[in-house]
Amino acid sequence: MSQQHGRGHIAHCLGGALAGRDTVAVSGNCRLTGAGLADGARRLAAALSNLGVRRGHVVAVVAFNSIEYIELFLAVTYIGGIIAPLNYRWSFEEASQALELVQPTVFIFDGSYSSWALRLKESNSLTSVNLYLFLGNLCSISQAANFVSVVSVEQIKRSSGGTTRAVEPVSAPNDVALICFTSGTTGRPKGVAISHTSLIIQSLAKIAIVGYGEDDIYLHTAPLCHIGGISSCLAILMAGGCHVLIPKFDVKSAFDAILEHRVTSFITVPAIMADLLSYARKQKILNHGMTVTKILNGGGGLSSELITGASHLFPNATIFSAYGMTEACSSLTFMVLTRPKIQEPKDQLGSSSEGVCVGKPAPHIEIQINRNGSNSSSSSPIGNILTRGLHTMSGYWVNNSIDTSDSVRNGWLDTGDIGWVDKTGYLWLMGRQKGRIKTGGENVYPEEVESVLSQHPGLAKAVVIGMPDSRLGEKIVACVSIRDGWNWVDARAVHKGEGREVSAQMLQDHCRTNKLSRFKVPRIYYQWSKPFPVTTTGKIRREQLKAEILASMKLHSNL
Repeated sequence: MSQQHGRGHIAHCLGGALAGRDTVAVSGNCRLTGAGLADGARRLAAALSNLGVRRGHVVAVVAFNSIEYIELFLAVTYIGGIIAPLNYRWSFEEASQALELVQPTVFIFDGSYSSWALRLKESNSLTSVNLYLFLGNLCSISQAANFVSVVSVEQIKRSSGGTTRAVEPVSAPNDVALICFTSGTTGRPKGVAISHTSLIIQSLAKIAIVGYGEDDIYLHTAPLCHIGGISSCLAILMAGGCHVLIPKFDVKSAFDAILEHRVTSFITVPAIMADLLSYARKQKILNHGMTVTKILNGGGGLSSELITGASHLFPNATIFSAYGMTEACSSLTFMVLTRPKIQEPKDQLGSSSEGVCVGKPAPHIEIQINRNGSNSSSSSPIGNILTRGLHTMSGYWVNNSIDTSDSVRNGWLDTGDIGWVDKTGYLWLMGRQKGRIKTGGENVYPEEVESVLSQHPGLAKAVVIGMPDSRLGEKIVACVSIRDGWNWVDARAVHKGEGREVSAQMLQDHCRTNKLSRFKVPRIYYQWSKPFPVTTTGKIRREQLKAEILASMKLHSNL
């Protein structure tokens, strides 16, 4: 215990501004006070300890967002456990891979995922698990007959016989609080071990930069299995704000919650913002967003169209954008996109042939550009983006230990991204190291080309990949999704001249008009009429897309 004295712990928020609040969490008809949340988390911590959960044990959970989920997060870490939230969008097979990786002692699930628990229990494939617990009302569990012996989190909490109020929170070895899973665009899930220190410092950065406070009413639009949802949740806990929880994002529930609870803040990704604006237009919603004062966007940049739409729908909101990743415990850089009554994007926003501006680092974060391994010319400012500080992950979770060999060198975490820093300190993102296309000896980053293409009014989305080419090494190919009301015209078709047409030639002209270098302009365009293949976190599976196009090309060549 003495080693814990003076260290930060995320459960310390239970005794802060939170404790005196009348309402700190709302979910449906359930309301919880600050004292109620603190007492519930401590009693659950005591119950888990009584059931054998010890310092360093991993507790896996799969569930939709709920008050109980937040309480569980705090309780597991209170006694030195490590919580490992599973992505509820995964298939059972993907979840099994993640569970094999972390070897949990306890598996906790809600009613939507009782089938996962049943399969694990019947197969006995995960021998590390000695306790299955249900999160929520047992009456809602499916396959109830097969879970005669299962108990709920609420039952063990009620029977705990006391609280851990007199016991100080403890941390797992290496200060690890959380294993957050990321899979990139291919491969098996990777477990990112994140410390209490990282979670606290990132939460404090969001409080300072975004301005969260005890008057905030925060709507959980992001799942609590993603680092963005987790870090923002902890920021609101530390600030003493109120949480409004819906099981998972759907646009009607979000608008209903904003109106009913007078929500002041939430986070988005571009797809969520697009859904909100589309629904508002269709339902002629005008005044639902008047209480919102803070929106933080991550997971990709907002287009000018989305920013303008958001600033009209939420006229009193300051809209921020953040760039980050799971390995950096969420956000590295921040920038303001719009402030109230300023309807146009700021000048720094946008893309050019030099990449996309993603803002300046938070005060506690160091950014360095490493040009040694980036294949850039010696005079180019472009290189691998590295970061250092207390925010970085402890490492990847491998065989019940932490491995940093592939990602951290001399304290610097390689983000896997390429970019540069301008004279004023703004970071410009070029793209992913792994996605780089080598064409005719030149480096091309798909994200840069996609950013230019996406500005064409006739495109809903563009994905750029490199395809094998005997002369160039790789040729640049663009897969484009056309907006409703626009027509794709291929080289053999006759232009109708109606003004709402898109063709390969038009897109090439658009790229050149927007100052994209000639070697970066795609020469081949595929009209993509189905959803792009993506991971469960929304990242494009470029290799899968490439394989589909290659198969299509082979099919046509055989006809």
